[in-house]
Amino acid sequence: MIVRRWFPGRFGSLACLAAGFLALVCSGAARFADAQPTRSPDRPNVLMICVDDLKPTIGCFGDAVAVTPHLDRLAGRGVRFDAAYCNQAVCAPSRNSLMTGLRPQTIGVYDLGTHFRSAAPDVVTLGGHFIAAGYHARSLGKIFHTGHGNYDDVPSWSQESWRPKAPRYVNEVSLNQIKPDSRGRKLGPATEAADVDDETYGDGMIARRAARDLEKLSQTAEQPFFLAVGFFKPHLPFVAPQKYWDLYDPQSLPMPTVTRPPAGAPDYAPTNFGELRSYSDMPAMRDLNAAEIRRLIHGYYAATSYTDAQIGHVLDKLDELQLTDKTIVVLWGDHGWHLGDHGMWCKHTNYEQAARIPLIVAAPDADAGRGSDALVETVDLFPTLADLAGIASPGRVDGKSFAATVRDAKAPARPYITHVYPRGRRLGRAIRDDRYRMVQWKEFGVDEGPVDIELYDYETDPLETENIAADRPDVVERMLGYLAEQPEPKPQWQNQQ
Repeated sequence: MIVRRWFPGRFGSLACLAAGFLALVCSGAARFADAQPTRSPDRPNVLMICVDDLKPTIGCFGDAVAVTPHLDRLAGRGVRFDAAYCNQAVCAPSRNSLMTGLRPQTIGVYDLGTHFRSAAPDVVTLGGHFIAAGYHARSLGKIFHTGHGNYDDVPSWSQESWRPKAPRYVNEVSLNQIKPDSRGRKLGPATEAADVDDETYGDGMIARRAARDLEKLSQTAEQPFFLAVGFFKPHLPFVAPQKYWDLYDPQSLPMPTVTRPPAGAPDYAPTNFGELRSYSDMPAMRDLNAAEIRRLIHGYYAATSYTDAQIGHVLDKLDELQLTDKTIVVLWGDHGWHLGDHGMWCKHTNYEQAARIPLIVAAPDADAGRGSDALVETVDLFPTLADLAGIASPGRVDGKSFAATVRDAKAPARPYITHVYPRGRRLGRAIRDDRYRMVQWKEFGVDEGPVDIELYDYETDPLETENIAADRPDVVERMLGYLAEQPEPKPQWQNQQ
């Protein structure tokens, strides 16, 4: 038996060139579709707000500490989804799932560096689908993951995407701490509080560019728009103007109570949070001390409030232009984040704190101001937005529309959701229903051999302190049955030169 191994992020120059050529060809077709609208102007606009590394540390999601008035305001206009999950807790695959409606295991891309079109060249993306329906689609900030060898997807947009040119740090103390990490990247401290205006950093620039673009887009009423606005914070480093740090008393911030991985979990299931350890003031090996933990949590909340204020700037402009009642607004976080729970930081796991995301959908016919416990996953947004906009459903996608739940928050969506995370040759495939999460760890392409199972009961153990798979074989069997209904996951795509 041949075992196909998982290798992160490598594809050759020929594949890059081919993907680039395809992008240019498709781009021309997309612009042609954009120039000839095929839909009536009474269909709603779409404003999709994506936030990097944002977990539900948000007031409207029940966080009593978070200062997030603008996200709370948006939730008052739409439906707050309390059981929404990403498809993989890392930037590029999660964003691929958003934009294609396909799960990582369907595409076969689990890393940061591989462009999804290398593995699935003919995919029609969310942006491309709206362009074909007569929309003008535009991208600001971070929507697709770029960097690590990855790049934007030209066919998804009606014009070239825009990203700000902004400093990562501005304080002299921070700048003096920048040094190369083990991979040669120049990183400084994990946090910064600077006495500067909002637009000094990238997210402030993005909000102001979005406001200007909304003004321009509002002047072409005959063509609706799909505007995707991607904010970078609270992604590391946790930098924000001082006034957002001042919103919080660091002594009142919630500290982690469970500081060890779940008892009985495979030793490879947790993350060693190498992403955080790459910053110049973080320890390379040891656990973080109490002062470091408090500073990081303070920084995360400050950065969240900073981005909340930028979102407010965009929503204010939507109101000013009297577009609010004509626009579907989506707030989506690409994955969660470990804030010291289980002794872990960053994402890169299948656990609740990494997999659960904030999701708010406001639409002209939404069940406004309500919360929903319907289970939904990132891939569901593609068909849902098409449904809410009244355009054709996408072709082959893994997602299922939950537009009915947007219109009636009591309506159910899925019986369970699924997400994944790879560890070397193994893939952890998770099934999460309204009570349990099961993770099956198994090598790619191997029908027989060792399989590890995790099972957590969120009714009796919401903090995931113990793997109870051995005690509940009935639940494991039921969850494995759900997995058996899904196609076999593809291994990581590799260049076949």
